[in-house]
Amino acid sequence: MRASALVDAPVAVVAGALLDTSSLAGFGVKVPGPLLCLGDVLTGPFGVRLAVTRADLSGVSAAGDLLELHTDLVATGAGTLVVDRVSWTTVGGVVGRFADVTVGRGMALRVLEKRSASLARRSAELGAARVVVGAAIVRGGRLLAQQRAFPESHAGQWELPGGRVEPEEKPEEALVRECVEELGVPVVVGEQVGPDVPLKQDLVLRIYAAELAGGEPEALEHNAVRWVTAGQLPGLDWLPADRVLVPALQDLLN
Repeated sequence: MRASALVDAPVAVVAGALLDTSSLAGFGVKVPGPLLCLGDVLTGPFGVRLAVTRADLSGVSAAGDLLELHTDLVATGAGTLVVDRVSWTTVGGVVGRFADVTVGRGMALRVLEKRSASLARRSAELGAARVVVGAAIVRGGRLLAQQRAFPESHAGQWELPGGRVEPEEKPEEALVRECVEELGVPVVVGEQVGPDVPLKQDLVLRIYAAELAGGEPEALEHNAVRWVTAGQLPGLDWLPADRVLVPALQDLLN
């Protein structure tokens, strides 16, 4: 089964809204955390379990033994086209096929309509949200990561360099400033990498590709800095919001 809806927001914003598990509230789905990550297992009504097989700028997919869900995002001149595809295995012979047509499809359509409305609302909120920027600094096929020194709850975890965008400051300008403050080096900012990642109701993390403009990065405000390969990215103990972006960062390095 297939359904589509047009959301008046950029793809990066809609992709971020899809990652926000609060949009699943009211559907009886149990989730492991506030953000969808590759490999997460979702538990739905009647004990249906789905593993997240895709969660990036192109959309979200989840699959189980009897059910598959795919949401694809397509940029258009009028916003983002959200295309939902649902497929399931019918069990129980003739009775099962009758229930599939008369009950299953109607229920699935109602759920998708409700989810589309929720996604549009969340996308509007994220489109107006404050921004935290991060730098995906690449050199020689490796990405620069830094290890948090504080607060205690996150000490030892890894993140990308960056910080909040101040009032009247452009995101790219904020990223240049933050890299000088945290690493002691200037950077040249490129294109956005991956979706906007929800941090709070009115706050998102936005990552940009970047290159060093000179100097050698130092851990001025963190425990350490480290250059990591695409294969090493999944093994780092990332902050939750940065972990969501691992697939996009691997694509950047590959």
